[in-house]
Amino acid sequence: MTHSEHILLVEDDRGLRELLQEELEAEGYRVSACADAETGVQLLHKQTPDLLVSDLRLPGADGLSLLPALRQCSTPPAVLIITAFGSVQQAVKALQAGADDFLTKPLEMDHFLLTVGRLLENRRLRNEVQHYRSLLAVEQFNGIIGQSPAMQQLFHQIRQIASADGPVLVQGESGTGKELVARALHDQSARRDGPYMVVNCGGIPSELMESEFFGHAAGAFTGARNQRAGLFQQADGGTLLLDELGEMPLALQAKLLRVLQDGKLRPVGSDHEMQVDVRIIAATNRNLTEAVADGSFREDLFYRLETFALQVPPLRARGDDVQRLAEFFLTRFNARQQRRIQGFSDAALAALQRYAFPGNVRELQNAVERAATFCDTTLIEVRHLPQRIVEHPTEQPAMALAEATPTLPGDGEAGDLPSLETVQRNYIHQVLQATGGNKRRAADILGITRRTLYRWLE
Repeated sequence: MTHSEHILLVEDDRGLRELLQEELEAEGYRVSACADAETGVQLLHKQTPDLLVSDLRLPGADGLSLLPALRQCSTPPAVLIITAFGSVQQAVKALQAGADDFLTKPLEMDHFLLTVGRLLENRRLRNEVQHYRSLLAVEQFNGIIGQSPAMQQLFHQIRQIASADGPVLVQGESGTGKELVARALHDQSARRDGPYMVVNCGGIPSELMESEFFGHAAGAFTGARNQRAGLFQQADGGTLLLDELGEMPLALQAKLLRVLQDGKLRPVGSDHEMQVDVRIIAATNRNLTEAVADGSFREDLFYRLETFALQVPPLRARGDDVQRLAEFFLTRFNARQQRRIQGFSDAALAALQRYAFPGNVRELQNAVERAATFCDTTLIEVRHLPQRIVEHPTEQPAMALAEATPTLPGDGEAGDLPSLETVQRNYIHQVLQATGGNKRRAADILGITRRTLYRWLE
């Protein structure tokens, strides 16, 4: 049986001290032992134990003199006082002074070990409750954790925009939490009691998109035996989130613009138009300005959506939110997997803070889950973190791009430079190589959808 808890034993009776230390170490506990209160205080200042076991009567100062030193500990240990039968009244005073329990001599060893285990378990549970309370105290906005100035500004903008009724464009890198922002906009709006629908524009085959969005009449096409309400009809009176809007075909963009302008749509195969009252929130990690320039996104639709635009900051711009989010994800992992990992070592937190997280909050969540799964101690150490975080390989894509772009010729002849298509192709293959062929990870780093990545690869 192994334990990671540290016990400080203060007992002036050498024989009893050695016996208790031997029994505790046989149970797997780490034990520091001394014979007097003064030495005990010195040991407390060096390292806070999980449990203090002390005789009440010690040479010089008694065991109660150790209790004030415990108040200086950020996480005080549990306290077990040992006393002779004739001083039970003093033991009660010790409980009033802050001890957790007491035992009388002569000690019954099985009872002693059970008491030690119970006190340590109670301390673990108490610390977990305090940790959960601290997480609840972390400022959240509709389930979004963030106290950094960048996030506070975003929350302020959400409150302002939520009261309006026009379409909203939510932009940001992959994994930043655009879906949470969209949900907050709905929950803060007057439509909060209406339906909230989400559709991934990159996950619907183009030939089914129109029917999916606008519905269809019976017999509109082969297999359409019954009339079907589309997403706009289902979201009537509420909000519709169009995720990955940049993947929507141009033909459908024109029909979307019509709905945004006058709230009217025509189901596939129907002769009648239908009025709907839906607020559109569009989310994308694409640069729509560039998409307009290259002709893959309608300019008039972009300007209609840009009326209310929100930019979700990347995790690397959020400072201490990295630690807050990491602790939140660890607490959730502990609850789901019934683990009791107490937190992160200082070195592990420093490594997380230094890493740029190209995959943003989603990447941090996955990294914490992986680290917690492999954690074999009470704290997540650097060795438990993914290697890319420890070695800062976030810089690899930029380095790969530099390597994929040849040095400018000394004579300034532009004819030796590669085309943009060549640089893009080489860069994509460098990112794929850096991610071990993981297309989901590569798409996150590139800031595109997997569907777009497959199209580029073709």
